[in-house]
Amino acid sequence: MNKLQGLTVLGSTGSIGKSTLDVVARHPDRYQVYALTANQQDKLLFEQCLLFKPRFAVMLDEHASKRLAASIATAGLQTEVLCGVAALEQVSSAPEVDAVMAAIVGAAGLRPTLAAARAGKRILLANKETLVMAGRIFMDAVKQSGSPLLPIDSEHNAIFQALPHQYSGDLHAGGISKILLTASGGPFRNTPLSDLQQVTPDQACAHPNWSMGRKISVDSATMMNKGLEVIEAHWLFNAPADAIQVVVHPQSVIHSMVQYVDGSVLAQLGNPDMRTPIAYGLAYPERIEAGVAPLDLFKIARLDFVAPDFERFPCLALAYRALRTGGTAPALMNAANEIAVDAFLNQRIAFLDIPRLIADVLDELPALAVTVLEDVLEADAQARSAALAWVERK
Repeated sequence: MNKLQGLTVLGSTGSIGKSTLDVVARHPDRYQVYALTANQQDKLLFEQCLLFKPRFAVMLDEHASKRLAASIATAGLQTEVLCGVAALEQVSSAPEVDAVMAAIVGAAGLRPTLAAARAGKRILLANKETLVMAGRIFMDAVKQSGSPLLPIDSEHNAIFQALPHQYSGDLHAGGISKILLTASGGPFRNTPLSDLQQVTPDQACAHPNWSMGRKISVDSATMMNKGLEVIEAHWLFNAPADAIQVVVHPQSVIHSMVQYVDGSVLAQLGNPDMRTPIAYGLAYPERIEAGVAPLDLFKIARLDFVAPDFERFPCLALAYRALRTGGTAPALMNAANEIAVDAFLNQRIAFLDIPRLIADVLDELPALAVTVLEDVLEADAQARSAALAWVERK
């Protein structure tokens, strides 16, 4: 009998975490959950602990961790409850762990994901900010440890599948002319520009194709999500900004494409369900059943593609600007966006204020070179401070 793979799920109560556990539950002969982690949702994490009986459960919120510990003690589970970022790093790098699903949303996922890379774990990367904020540091850690890196974002997973099998990180040597990153266009793809100022948080979170958390849903509505993915693609596939093209594809059936110098374009298609890329990452290079229905091409009938409108989606332009600037610019942009989205969700700023805030922070703070993680964290803190001040002035 094959040894069970030890798995840590960072962010198990989010949409990616829940989908990961759905796939894992289908293959009890392959995977053993070592640790589950969450920020504040202790009730859901407790339910997950009852089902998967992990060795550890980690919460970032201290009050939530105490509630979870009480629930686990009452239930008689052997799961040990830990709290804080250091505990996240511990369960990401423990010897018993073979793979880490990095699905914590935001900058909070950076340290534990980096810890997994330094420990040589197989990393299923669904946390955008690790590459956006600290791409060079993270990729250097992956190369140094030999950590297998599997992108889980549906777009990057599709690109990974469409690249040459032994891709060396050299577009030219691989015969690749361009990476085509598809985007749904979100809920406001066809909304009159004059109506965007009045957009509500609930409208922004109503994604037409995907079920996601509120922060990511707003990022999709502004297309900052796609901007972050452009920066991710740069680091994952060693591709310059000019070789990454965003293609708005409303049906979300083609998850991304790779264009080759001979005129070929290879695409990965599938129903919009994150369990497909998650299963691919968990079992690579094998393929396992994921609970996803096969694509019905006759039902789809048509596929549409349009160029992105940078006037409608200025956040996408800001992401390309940050990538081309380099250094701490992507970290500054990411931090400003997190503050802006939170302020919008709490109805403190308007939808169109999100790109205005980010642009002002990028104009205000200089982009510096990144040599150590502290450079990134300092830029992140400065941008958050500047963004919060911007919100206060509104």
